[in-house]
Amino acid sequence: MDTHAAIQQKILSTFVISLIVASIGAILGQFVPDFLFLPLAIFELVILVIALFSRKNKETIGYPFLYFFTFLTGVTTFPVIAHYTSKLGAALVCGAFLTTAIVFAVLAIYGTVTKKDLSFLGGILFSGLIALIILSILNIFFPLGSIAVWGITILGIMIFSGYVIYDFNRIKRLSLTEEDVPLMALNIYLDFLNLFLKILQLFGLLSSKD
Repeated sequence: MDTHAAIQQKILSTFVISLIVASIGAILGQFVPDFLFLPLAIFELVILVIALFSRKNKETIGYPFLYFFTFLTGVTTFPVIAHYTSKLGAALVCGAFLTTAIVFAVLAIYGTVTKKDLSFLGGILFSGLIALIILSILNIFFPLGSIAVWGITILGIMIFSGYVIYDFNRIKRLSLTEEDVPLMALNIYLDFLNLFLKILQLFGLLSSKD
């Protein structure tokens, strides 16, 4: 196995471990008092900003940072999963996770095998992400109606699907080292997590129509 292929495999295995760590966090999240979730979510956002600046400045992060962050996201995701479990049932939540895993795998394979350089997607996806964040915040303070919620959900699925393709294409194209593994694993973990949350939201919208 050549060095680049070994790095790719290490990124994937680190991503899988991150999912396991996040799952442990979600399980333990049920024991966290409700009043702590908002401070934890704010703390998580601060850590995410640090990670984003690291990515922009081409700095690296360590495995402790990665696993601490993924554990924290698992904890703060628990209320969302609990809400949809009570609303949709555990089977549909598991169905949303399985759907996410399948979509993620297909997109990851495409991003890896395509011969195209998809770096041009970076600016487009980032602009879409900013628009998504603004619309989501507006919807919190000024409810935009059910049609807007559907639009935000579909937009989110499209953006994070695009990020899966984009990040796996970058992993294939870039000359990566062992030091880059945690940050690249964090990128695809965030792609998976956000795609799962948007697909779960879509399942909730579809269920509410029944």
